[in-house]
Amino acid sequence: MLLEALGSVLLGLALSWAAARHLPDRLPARRVVFTTGPVGALFGAYVTHAALGPGHFLATLLGAVAIGAVLLSLLIRPSTRRLRRAFPF
Repeated sequence: MLLEALGSVLLGLALSWAAARHLPDRLPARRVVFTTGPVGALFGAYVTHAALGPGHFLATLLGAVAIGAVLLSLLIRPSTRRLRRAFPF
């Protein structure tokens, strides 16, 4: 369980780094991004480990990445440019 927790935190940091690098203008402060990624991944590892039980190391890390990515995606704001509609209603 300790290796799963450590691995999920490292994967969460990697997800946070990738998100902060590719979407810097659409995310809030870097502190929030670099906190949400590891915490989300750790929560994902906990939920996946509780659902599957011990002995599923790779599946637990996959669940950690999935939930960490979902929580990071909730931080993304809309782009600054507006889309123009063909029919203004």
